[in-house]
Amino acid sequence: MERLVIRGGVPLKGSITISGSKNSTVALMPAALLADSPVILDQVPQIQDVHTYRLLLENLGARVERTGSMLQIDPSKLGNQPLPNGLVKQLRASYYLMGVLLARFGEAIVGLPGGCTLGPRPIDQHIKAFQALGAEVAFDDGCLRLVGKRLTGTRIYLDVVSVGATINLMLAAVLAKGTTILEHAAKEPEVVDLATLLNAMGARITGAGTDVIKIEGVKYLKGCRHDVIPDRVEAGTYLIAAAATGGEVCLENIIPEHLDAVLAKLREMGAQVEWDAERVQLVASGRKLRQVDVKTLPYPGFPTDLQQPFTVLLTQAEGISMVTDNIFASRFKHVEELLRMGASIQIEGRTAVVRGRTPLTGTRVQASDLRAGAAMVIAGLVAEGVTEVTNPEHLDRGYEQLEQKFAALGADMRRLSGQPAEREDSC
Repeated sequence: MERLVIRGGVPLKGSITISGSKNSTVALMPAALLADSPVILDQVPQIQDVHTYRLLLENLGARVERTGSMLQIDPSKLGNQPLPNGLVKQLRASYYLMGVLLARFGEAIVGLPGGCTLGPRPIDQHIKAFQALGAEVAFDDGCLRLVGKRLTGTRIYLDVVSVGATINLMLAAVLAKGTTILEHAAKEPEVVDLATLLNAMGARITGAGTDVIKIEGVKYLKGCRHDVIPDRVEAGTYLIAAAATGGEVCLENIIPEHLDAVLAKLREMGAQVEWDAERVQLVASGRKLRQVDVKTLPYPGFPTDLQQPFTVLLTQAEGISMVTDNIFASRFKHVEELLRMGASIQIEGRTAVVRGRTPLTGTRVQASDLRAGAAMVIAGLVAEGVTEVTNPEHLDRGYEQLEQKFAALGADMRRLSGQPAEREDSC
């Protein structure tokens, strides 16, 4: 049993380089299957979700080779086969294979996806989009069966803003006959990154980054080379950790505008934040942080993926803050662990009421999902004494070289194997 052991109370100081975006990469990899020749993705992070997706692509017959941060995907011998369970259940983004296989083969059988347990995340908007393009959709023993031999472009309005549905529709419509217009589309940078790749492959997509995306279907797509955008969630995690510990950090390889909402909240709290085109510097040492209220919203609003880490930061700010998650209903599992460390937090529906400037004390906590794990790491860095974070495999899904990067900032953190002593509250 692995666990992260963290000795807290040390302000983070130094400079690190941000990796390529996890959320972009897991959309770009299946998109590469639509080409008729190899696609090269650069700045691909070394994380578990990427490895899992690589295995999925190889199971379909694609040839995937990795050299450093570069991934070459050759789909020339791709075949269509059912993907009912197994690897599909290990990550949420496996549902992008629905759109890809439907576009390329006119048929797809894919198991309902897995990933972190964050409450209901229905794929009804995906199904609505596929049906609008002319596909027949049926559920069969836990799988979604899609059949659409002749997809035709149309106008589609998403009832809710959904990054997943927006991306899946783009993947399915890019080879469809005619023009597809998607209204109420997601504006996330990952959507723009996908459109950039597809256009480099020969697609005709305009409007990505706005709420109306136009996709003119083409007959084929070719291979190309593409650099993955920096990971805004990873960057936000390190900025939040530095603020929580009263540190000073400089992050390289970052697109600051992707984090406008987070940077605004950090400055509102009293941290000094400065940036240029590819760098952000935060100084929180010697500054008294103030309370703020946070509401997660679709981009360009505050990202739900940083709600859990930010909640930890608010335990160290003066006053009472409120954090409302409007995206996921069950993203407060980290609160129970924070309470064990001495935090003062109450959950009221979708809102966490955080009483700040509360000392945290190290203990054993668990990472219940990827971003909750990041929150527990930050809590350990803040806490007095030693914190053990169990289930660090969740962190491996989305953070490249987590221990090494925190160590570069001065953190006392190491990964241990073996069975730890029982938790004090175990029975």
